[in-house]
Amino acid sequence: MPETTLPAPSLAETVRSLMPRARDDLAELVALRTVVGISPPDSFDRAADRIAALLTDAGFPETRLLSTDEGPRTVYARRTGPPGAPTVVLYAHYDVVSAQDETTWRTPPFELTERDGRWYGRGSADCKGNVVMHLTALRALQEARSHEPYPDVDLVVLVDGCEEPGDGSIEKVLRAHPDLPAPDVIVVADTGNVAPGVPTLTTSLRGMAVAEIELSTLSETLHSGQFGGPVPDAMTALIRLLATLHDDQGTPRVPAPGSGTGESAGESRPPRGPAEYSEADLRADAGVLDGVALIGAGSIADRLWNRPAVTVLAVQSPPLDDAVPALLPSAKALVSVRTPPGSDVHRVHEELAHHLRGQAPWGAHVDIRRVTSGPSFLADSGGRAYGVMRDALYDTFGVPARDVGAGGSIAVCSAFRTLYPHAEIILCGVEDPPSHIHGTDESVSPREIASLAHAEALFLRRLPASRPDQRGSGLDAPRIPSTRPQEDR
Repeated sequence: MPETTLPAPSLAETVRSLMPRARDDLAELVALRTVVGISPPDSFDRAADRIAALLTDAGFPETRLLSTDEGPRTVYARRTGPPGAPTVVLYAHYDVVSAQDETTWRTPPFELTERDGRWYGRGSADCKGNVVMHLTALRALQEARSHEPYPDVDLVVLVDGCEEPGDGSIEKVLRAHPDLPAPDVIVVADTGNVAPGVPTLTTSLRGMAVAEIELSTLSETLHSGQFGGPVPDAMTALIRLLATLHDDQGTPRVPAPGSGTGESAGESRPPRGPAEYSEADLRADAGVLDGVALIGAGSIADRLWNRPAVTVLAVQSPPLDDAVPALLPSAKALVSVRTPPGSDVHRVHEELAHHLRGQAPWGAHVDIRRVTSGPSFLADSGGRAYGVMRDALYDTFGVPARDVGAGGSIAVCSAFRTLYPHAEIILCGVEDPPSHIHGTDESVSPREIASLAHAEALFLRRLPASRPDQRGSGLDAPRIPSTRPQEDR
């Protein structure tokens, strides 16, 4: 009887077969506490070493741990392509924000837990889930080599250890290593889909200006019974000052409309998806309580993507169980301003300081310190690589990709724009509204990891065929339609 040759598995089938391993990797990474400013350096070292080992196993012969004099190390891996191949950087980060009060989590934040079809844990979506997505795409291409050549790309993976502070430290790392190849395309996996199963490309980001405010009224602490009444308390004064940052409707007063840094500051408005973000969807995604009104004015998408947002991140005060009847001599707060796309973040800092000094009640002394400045970002989404990625997302998800803005800030995008002005920068990722990134019970859908990994693998396969053979002619040339054979799906 003649021997039967089984058909080679499709790329989608290969990705699905790799998902148990993806879960194991994510569980291992989530267990490594990598909270910038809190976790000890050895936690970051162990995470960086492990990610480097995983990339070596995924077919990258060159791995390095890049560092500067400050901050955790950046994992760098490279798989060199043939002469003239496009250089593609796949980016993600392995640092996470604090879990804060861990008792409020339904399951331990640093133990990956499966519940209702999702994987829960700090960093499961932002951004260790995206690290695992990259790994899954690369493993799928590696396993498919028996019947499909590896893509002709010069492939680099960068996994940052210090993204969350928003200070763009990756720029310092890359400037310290000028020998690294300049990319044609950078895929920044640190955003997500507007809804589960809806492929999304993020084409604009707000910037961020964070300042620490110290307000002082007294030279020392006083008994509130002895001096309360005529003597101003610093905490009360601070509360009154913070209340001036919004009007009665909740619209931010900083930056001021018409100042050149407000809602119309950008050179062009960020593109939107084909449908407006409805109030009902926002309330459900954000978990707004019944009877609580939304704040600000304008459309939901405009308020989220194009207009400023002011948030009081923290107030330094005595804990409730240690409070005494006293007037405080000084009080501190941390304030964040999300700046509109195209605005000058340094001017926003100046406006914030001017507003606070002018509104300080009772002549209180105000000291302001800039903590973080993160520039906004507008992508050029009409290039060749964007077209290839849209096709890959469509073939994976079965629906067209949406272009949206995002209210958050990702400083690495502006760092990449500064260092590599001609590279196409594509933002996507596994985070969706149910992920609750930076919040309690953060989670990721394994289906989103699998779908994005499949799309990324298709993108890497198709990119070389989508550009002229002559290197240097540019990926921003008019798009060449790609052929999509059935077997590459």
